[in-house]
Amino acid sequence: MPINQRIAGYVSATYQPLKVPNAPSIGTTTAGSLQVSTTFTAPSNVGGSAITGYIATARKTSDNTTVSATGSSSPIVITGLTAGAAYTVTVAAVNSYGPSPSSAASNSVTVTNAPSTVEYLVVAGGGGGGAGDNGNGGGGGGGAGGYRTATGFSVTSGVSITVTVGGGGAGGDTPGSAPNGSNGTNSVFSSITSTGGGGGSTGGTGNAAGNGGSGGGGSRNGGTPGTGISGQGFAGGNANGGSTSGGGGGGGASSVGGDTAGTTGGTAGTGTASSISGSSLTYAVGGTGGNGSSGGGGNSGTSNRGNGGGGGGVNVTGGSGGSGVVIIRYSDTFDAASATTGSPTITVAGGYRVYTWTGSGSITF
Repeated sequence: MPINQRIAGYVSATYQPLKVPNAPSIGTTTAGSLQVSTTFTAPSNVGGSAITGYIATARKTSDNTTVSATGSSSPIVITGLTAGAAYTVTVAAVNSYGPSPSSAASNSVTVTNAPSTVEYLVVAGGGGGGAGDNGNGGGGGGGAGGYRTATGFSVTSGVSITVTVGGGGAGGDTPGSAPNGSNGTNSVFSSITSTGGGGGSTGGTGNAAGNGGSGGGGSRNGGTPGTGISGQGFAGGNANGGSTSGGGGGGGASSVGGDTAGTTGGTAGTGTASSISGSSLTYAVGGTGGNGSSGGGGNSGTSNRGNGGGGGGVNVTGGSGGSGVVIIRYSDTFDAASATTGSPTITVAGGYRVYTWTGSGSITF
């Protein structure tokens, strides 16, 4: 601004440059849950003193009401916005002389109301049951798929989360080339991994059962049971070692698989009930051990529950393990997910939005 001085009867003027900074250059605004985040570039002309901060202002398109936030650098997050409303953002730089002119308005975005946390249930595929011997001895039951559940798992709006649903392991064949049951495969939600159940031991050769979320049941002739993973499941049961011993039961989410009682196979390790889907269902039950002196057994585990396959009786193929499942839910006061893949079943009941995957996919809030 000009400053006037009277010198020897004349008025002289000197120019004092503007002291506030130039306006920042606006970048990109991204919508989140009841908030926006805006990037910008600092001005090259900072004015008469160093920039001390920035003011970002979100303007609602429908009624021009504004909400502001401050920050020391890009980006700045503005909270307390209205779900479903469109906003643009401007940014001003501030120094000791005051705020700069505002930047140009950003791109327009619509604010969401996404959850910040969810509840999850992640169950892996169950292990296959071991085959019974072609003479004497029952196969061990398959271990249940690993079982993990918790509330308060943090999610971020706009970030895709991977979902993987594990398959059940194949039952051992009799008297084929793979008499032990196969392990189930892992199920995954974001950073949460449940481990596939261990396959049951064959009734004939004394092969060790598989380790997994829950361990497979053992068999005669030194077929040791598999171990489970703490927090996901339990170990399989033991066989008694006699020539007509039944197979040990596969471990479950809540208990160790049963040991054999003579020729009778061990009982299945118990599963755990959950109502996350809206109904109380039991998941991750171990497979029953096969009978050591007769046929029968070899039942398949229940699909999408992560149950272990049953051990086969004499000359009977082991049952396949049941496939796993991934279920999440959160309060229905929040918006539906912005995108899903893998065709999850979606229900809204009892105050929750529930997403159930029986095949692999993803979700974005």
